[in-house]
Amino acid sequence: MEFRRQLLKHILYLPILLSVLLACAKNGAEPDDGQPAPPREWTGVELKVMAYNIHHCNPPSRPDLIDVEAIAKVIQDESPDLVALQEVDVHTLRSGKGLHQAKALAELTGMYYYFKKAIDHEEGEYGVAVLSKFPIEDTLGFALPMAPGLSGEPRAVAAIKVKLPGGQPLVFASTHLDLHTQHRAVQAQKITEAFTEGNSPVIVCGDFNDVAGSEPIDIMDQTFRRTCIGGNCPGTIPVTTPNRTIDYIFYRPLSAIRVMEHRVVAETYASDHRPVVAVLQLKD
Repeated sequence: MEFRRQLLKHILYLPILLSVLLACAKNGAEPDDGQPAPPREWTGVELKVMAYNIHHCNPPSRPDLIDVEAIAKVIQDESPDLVALQEVDVHTLRSGKGLHQAKALAELTGMYYYFKKAIDHEEGEYGVAVLSKFPIEDTLGFALPMAPGLSGEPRAVAAIKVKLPGGQPLVFASTHLDLHTQHRAVQAQKITEAFTEGNSPVIVCGDFNDVAGSEPIDIMDQTFRRTCIGGNCPGTIPVTTPNRTIDYIFYRPLSAIRVMEHRVVAETYASDHRPVVAVLQLKD
């Protein structure tokens, strides 16, 4: 008899329970079971970016040749939205007084460009550049500092501000740090200070001339995140048998960008560095 009474009690409450569950489903909610709700789907624009030290468009196997078309083909084959270039010649004797490499690459790839001089070289200029599929709204280039009392080659940052589809602003930058660790450390510090203000997402790419775990990369890691972290990141030099990673794509903030893909292109002819490519998704 007691069992029948308990069964009848549960049957009577069943319509009430069903109505509660249906109401939750209608409102897109779930009964609170003490567990966190699953994360919503992260939506946003995807960007393909490239970091490429182009060795002034001089193939290592051909010291007598400037092959802008070879570099352009590497870029065209990947079809990135944004490219950070290092070791770019503009009107130099070695590459040709009539040749502006950043402009020529922009024309060959159908992109916009911005060049920032690091040094005067052979009656022309030598530095870093960026290419963009998006119109350039502003340029933010600047020189990098050097450690006191130590000689070295001046370095620079070429940075632009663009507006992505949907209107989201983005800062994109290219750089090439010095050969001396002391210079690289102060240069990395300057970069982190320069790009921590403002609300726009920032992507900084380039040849940092150092490996993960070094002081300059540690400094960058305090503010930015690399698109590849850990022991399985493919090397970028030497170009034929790469065993070290010194070319990186950094981004911030972590809460607004996530990495969908990271790889190094197996290109061995056009330059003495392999290009780095990453696909990033920016949160709406």
